[in-house]
Amino acid sequence: MQHMSKVAEVTIFFWIMKICATTLGETAGDLLSMTMNVGYALSSIILFSLFLVTLIAQLLSKHFHPVLYWSVILTTSTAGTTMSDYMDRTLGLGYATGSLILITCLLLVLTIWHFSEKTLSVSNIKTVKVELFYWIAILFSNTLGTALGDFLADDSGLGFLGSAILIGGIISLIALASFVTQLNRVMLFWIAFVLTRPFGATFGDLLTKPLEKGGLGFGTIGSSIILATLLIAFVVYVSRVDKKLITNNGN
Repeated sequence: MQHMSKVAEVTIFFWIMKICATTLGETAGDLLSMTMNVGYALSSIILFSLFLVTLIAQLLSKHFHPVLYWSVILTTSTAGTTMSDYMDRTLGLGYATGSLILITCLLLVLTIWHFSEKTLSVSNIKTVKVELFYWIAILFSNTLGTALGDFLADDSGLGFLGSAILIGGIISLIALASFVTQLNRVMLFWIAFVLTRPFGATFGDLLTKPLEKGGLGFGTIGSSIILATLLIAFVVYVSRVDKKLITNNGN
């Protein structure tokens, strides 16, 4: 099926790749800022610059390109990781305060978007204006996810595994609600979209942290390699499926 919209179609593969990308964003952001000792501030500058490069390329593109699209998703996640850590740790705001600030920013963006376009639907994004709203909302949601994930894992006492199970359970309930209730699908999408980021953050911490701290001990390098491999595999698969559908429709 040919994509009229410039963003990915929301399917089961979308959610799988979203979780892979946001989890990779957590591990890759930590790899640069902590493992490589670049620091939160400089890492944020580097990764936000990379986000701007991918975003400009995405905005200039006339059609949907899976590699380009998921590159922007990934850079929002990596930049969001280090920006959140800079706010919460370097500036000393703390996870709770950082989460509240970012939730406010996200709600403000979504409110302005809805006021401007009368909808928050992502099913057919074509104009630059709407796409900018889309990517700004994603950047804030992915930055929020790091702060919220850290709050649940560290401050709430749930730990990495407990937080991942809690958020995963909520996401499962939202998925169920989309099938068995008449709740607004756009609202459910954005709730699920936001929650997949803290799920990725807590799951990323679960993968990277040592066993004595409640993690699985893969480290930032090992976890990033695993997640990057999975994401690339899914992007290649979806790209091939789309090309076959376009070819079949053309015949």
